[in-house]
Amino acid sequence: MTKPVTLAAIIGAHGVAGEVRLKLFGEGAQTLSSHKSFNDGALTLIKVRDDGKGGAIARLAESTSRGDAEKLRGTALTVPRDALPPLAEGEFYHADLLGLPVVTDTGESVGSVLAIENFGATDIIEITRAPVPEKGPKTFMVPMIPTAVIEWDQTRLVIGAAFAED
Repeated sequence: MTKPVTLAAIIGAHGVAGEVRLKLFGEGAQTLSSHKSFNDGALTLIKVRDDGKGGAIARLAESTSRGDAEKLRGTALTVPRDALPPLAEGEFYHADLLGLPVVTDTGESVGSVLAIENFGATDIIEITRAPVPEKGPKTFMVPMIPTAVIEWDQTRLVIGAAFAED
């Protein structure tokens, strides 16, 4: 798989020398430092440090002033999926699950993966119902635990039928 994976997003400028503030989507600033370029080589990382608030501050070769940094606001920092380390059994990258069709363990098609959230205890998979019901919720959530999410691969995600009920 070579689809791009977003590791961070530029949320603004930091100081006057062109540094940017980052919202991280991975496990910290050190994860970014293993990549030297982003967005197919359009952005080159010089250095990155933790901001102490769950984000990071980065210096990019292409940003040498506050104005440059402000122009980059909203830019996602992506790398090809195959540039990421291999995963252990049971691990996944959010990008690998987003958009996957969802079926129950009884074979019923229920929708597709819309988002993955984490409110502290475990990852939660948000699923868009298909077809969209006239009444009731158009999405539902399933915890990423073995009884709820039974298996997944590159083609689909399988959930327990009890978790797909209205």
